Order: sequence, then C-alpha cells, then structure tokens
Amino acid sequence: QVQLVESGGGLVQPGGSLRLSCAASGSIFSITARGWYRQAPGKQRELVAAIISGGSKNYADSVKGRFTISRDNAKNTVYLQMNNLKPEDTAVYYCNIRLITNINYWGQGTQVTVSS
Repeated sequence: QVQLVESGGGLVQPGGSLRLSCAASGSIFSITARGWYRQAPGKQRELVAAIISGGSKNYADSVKGRFTISRDNAKNTVYLQMNNLKPEDTAVYYCNIRLITNINYWGQGTQVTVSS
C-alpha cells in the first residue's frame, strides 16, 4: 500500500510564493515519474510539473519560469516551489506517483488559493 501525504497549500496574494510537499510511504518500487497535477473548479485535472525517472523535468507552459519541481530521494519527498503566483493558479493540487506497472497513486489534494 502506498500513501502520499501533501502539505503546504494555503491562501496567498498574487505575486506570492508557496512550497508544496508530498511525502510518500509504503511499498514503493520502480517509480517512473513523480508529479504534481491541479484541478480548478469546473475544469479537468491537468499536469503542472513532473520529474521522470532519469531526472528530466516537464512543466506546463503556464507555469514555466515560475514553478520548480524537485525531489529528495532520501526522504521520498517531492516538492513544488511556486513563485509569482497568479489568481489563475488557484486550484486543488494533487501529488502523483507512477510506477513501472503504470499504476498511479494520488495524494488527497491540497488547496491553493491566490487572491488579494
């Protein structure tokens, strides 16, 4: 059983920063990708950023230059540093782990609200 626990969401003003964390525990083997997704009200869940097993990183065009994904393998934790936040970044953010078997695990989600 794999568990993903997210933290770090909250309310921030436009231009502000937040850092999300996702700690993984359980029987985790052969991870091929770790990522962050988000879902705004009335919209589909979308990929925000991901780290592939080889270390390469992918970002949604809308967050390039503002968000940075990183990981700490020793802590089994992935982070999402979000700078220069905009109101359109408001969403529930979900942590994701994909295994080599194509099984996906999701966190419970953390709310990020960008508003003045």
